[in-house]
Amino acid sequence: MSTSVRRGAPELAPAHADIVRATLPLIGANIDAITSAFYATLFERHPALRRDLFNRGNQAQGSQQRALAASIATFAGYLVDPDLPHPTALLARIGHKHASLGITADQYQVVHDNLFAAIVEVLGADVVTDPVAAAWDAVYWMMADALIDLEKQLYVAAGVEPGEVFRKVRVTARADDAAGTAVFTVAATDSGTELPDFLPGQYISVGVRLADGARQLRQYSLVNAPGGGLLEFAVKRVRAGHGCPAGEVSNHLHDTVFAGDEIEITLPFGDLTVDTDADTPLVLISAGIGSTPMIGVLEHLAARTPHRPVEVLHADHAPGTHPLRERMRALTERLPAASLDLWYTEPTPGAHLGRLDLTEVTLAPDAEVYLCGATGFLDAARAQLAAVGVPAERVHVEQFTPTDWQALSCPV
Repeated sequence: MSTSVRRGAPELAPAHADIVRATLPLIGANIDAITSAFYATLFERHPALRRDLFNRGNQAQGSQQRALAASIATFAGYLVDPDLPHPTALLARIGHKHASLGITADQYQVVHDNLFAAIVEVLGADVVTDPVAAAWDAVYWMMADALIDLEKQLYVAAGVEPGEVFRKVRVTARADDAAGTAVFTVAATDSGTELPDFLPGQYISVGVRLADGARQLRQYSLVNAPGGGLLEFAVKRVRAGHGCPAGEVSNHLHDTVFAGDEIEITLPFGDLTVDTDADTPLVLISAGIGSTPMIGVLEHLAARTPHRPVEVLHADHAPGTHPLRERMRALTERLPAASLDLWYTEPTPGAHLGRLDLTEVTLAPDAEVYLCGATGFLDAARAQLAAVGVPAERVHVEQFTPTDWQALSCPV
């Protein structure tokens, strides 16, 4: 079954469009204040959402708040200026993440009620008149309805009722590497049942119950080839530093989960996938833990299409900080049409010195390019790809933080 965002969404009424166009700069200027008020009210009224659904680390840094508001503003910008790029990629990314968290349609009403209360609180009732509220209400429900429709499609394709994506699994193996990354292999608890198939590049959510009773969910890339009834996911231990808290879930998994243990995961989702029927060249560009979805793609190629051309480019500080380095090297050596280029900021034999520099390699002119890494790395890599003439439509970006709307959205 095809799952996609429908482009034929209803248009804003002209009167609503005029109001949104006029008030969009004001909303944009107050995004941080609105979303801070929204989340404060939401978690006061629904404390279980912060405890059991939202990423508390992202909440502490404010990245989740900015992501929600900016996504709505981006969608509104398109509705009042159709010359801007259609937010298909933005909606698809959100929809897959929501499905991986088991979000259901009724939760959109909860968000709506608290978000609009926050808008009135920040801007004032004299600004948010009935016509202004009605116009932005239309924007919200157009975006919500598009996401609800996509999420329904995803649940149907997965063969489950909406939100019923969680499964108990048993850890059958764990492997740790020098870079602080652990790979967990899981199987169904029922020996007669296999875990579902997936596409290279997809991920699962992993749920853990922490010491304070909170149930927290995090998403991790699948690093094995599809098929066989097993899922492998890679987790890098996130330590506190640079103003960021330690990763609650990553440290819990590293410290407490071993072969034989049972954990909770979701079915696989994720929109940034490789076309398994194509034979066009691939370029996989990553930095840091962004290597993990690339490992999954390489495992797929090794198992199914080993002669497909692929260039693997990875940047890191040093060999010892490069997650799954030996696995990446071994996989590219198994593929007769693969090449591997590494950039380390520490001098390393066989690797380029410094940051990723695409002028040091020759990219296949018709390649599909996949990027994964931190925000700064993605910005620099996309600028380099544009400079060497790679069309933007052939560049596919994955980012592991709620700021990924910046890589997907149009300016507002």
